[in-house]
Amino acid sequence: MTRMFVAVLPPPGVLGELEELVGPRRELSPFRWTRPEQWHLTLAFAEHVPDRAYDVLLLRLAEAARKRRPVQARIVGGGAFPHAAKAKVLYAAIETDAEELARLAQGARNAVSTSGVEVDGRRFRPHLTLARMSRPVEATPWVRLLDTYRGRSWQVEEIALVASYLGEGARRGARHEIVETFSLGR
Repeated sequence: MTRMFVAVLPPPGVLGELEELVGPRRELSPFRWTRPEQWHLTLAFAEHVPDRAYDVLLLRLAEAARKRRPVQARIVGGGAFPHAAKAKVLYAAIETDAEELARLAQGARNAVSTSGVEVDGRRFRPHLTLARMSRPVEATPWVRLLDTYRGRSWQVEEIALVASYLGEGARRGARHEIVETFSLGR
C-alpha cells in the first residue's frame, strides 16, 4: 500500500518566484515550512493505494485527464486555514477557471474511487500549502504579505500521480515521487 495524491504541479520557475517572497522571511515565523519543490495543488488524496488497484488507477486517471482541457493558472494572494487569527495552515491561493479546475478535481477523485481506493472526502479548495503549525498561530501579517503577491500565469497541461513517503524526506518530512503524469485533453 502506498500513500498517493493527484496534483497539479506548477512549473519550477513559478514556484521559484513565490519562494523569493517567502524564503527570506522563513526564519521570522513559527511555522513548519514545506519545501518549494513540494508545493502542489492537490486534486485528490488517497491514504492507502493497494498494489492491486494501481494499474486500474493509471487507466482511470488517463481517461479523466483526457476529458478536461488545459487552463491558465496563477498564484495570487493567500490565506490560512481555518482562519488567519488561529492558523494551522498557511497557503498560497490559485487564480484560474474555477469551474474547470473543480471538474478536474472531481474527475481525479472519481478515478481514484472507481479504482477501488478510498479517496479523502474533504471539500476541494484549490491552494498550495506553504506551511503548517502544530498549534494555532496568529498569521494575519503573513496573509497580508501573501495578499500582495501576483505570480506569473502558466498553462496547466497535465496532472500528476505522486507517491508520498512519510518520514523519508529532508528533516524527516515527506518524500514525494512523481509516479506518472497525464496530459489534459489528449
